[in-house]
Amino acid sequence: MTGQVLRRFILMGPPGSGKGTQGAILSEKLGINTYSAGELLREATKSGSKEGEKIKKIIDRGDMVPPKMIVNRIVEKIQEPENLKGYILDGFPRTLDQAKRFDKILNKRYFKKNNLGVQAVLLLQVPDDYVIERIIGRSQCATCGALYHEKFRPPKVFGICDACGGKEFTRRADDTYAVVQARLRNYRLVTAPIIPYYEEKGLIVCVDGTGPIDVVSEKIRKIVGY
Repeated sequence: MTGQVLRRFILMGPPGSGKGTQGAILSEKLGINTYSAGELLREATKSGSKEGEKIKKIIDRGDMVPPKMIVNRIVEKIQEPENLKGYILDGFPRTLDQAKRFDKILNKRYFKKNNLGVQAVLLLQVPDDYVIERIIGRSQCATCGALYHEKFRPPKVFGICDACGGKEFTRRADDTYAVVQARLRNYRLVTAPIIPYYEEKGLIVCVDGTGPIDVVSEKIRKIVGY
């Protein structure tokens, strides 16, 4: 984009577009952390803090965590010393309200002074049928958590984990055709409206998310500039 290496950006895209996978690769290559709102909320519920207890009660009731709480968790993280060199946000913000709240905080003097603003929003574009195939076919090693896909990323030896040699694999209970379709509808209704918002700010960079992981990773590498 500008010739510089991007170190503060958002990964956006529908469920199953590869945000988690590409975020992990970028974290390793750039030496910066990737955060998702879901992971941070789960972390908060185990922290023992007052806010963590509030978040746990909300989640246990089955209610939505208020946008302010979610944004606050993200903001706390990016201010930590280790993240002053950069950060990757995976699937956050998830709503237009979250995006606007986040921007309002980033516009404050402290965040501008420390160059904590978002440099780009990488939008992974993947058609629905590809997303469905990708999600339904994925599995995870029950021992070490390594991720696989029966078509796109199978183990080198069938039934044996490349990383630890484990022989048990699990699939998420919600990785079904009906659930994936519902998640895609929710993405279009709730998250996709953020795209025009970031387009107006000149931050959106589209990435073709189809194809092998290393091919998509190379496309992102050229954009990020490392």
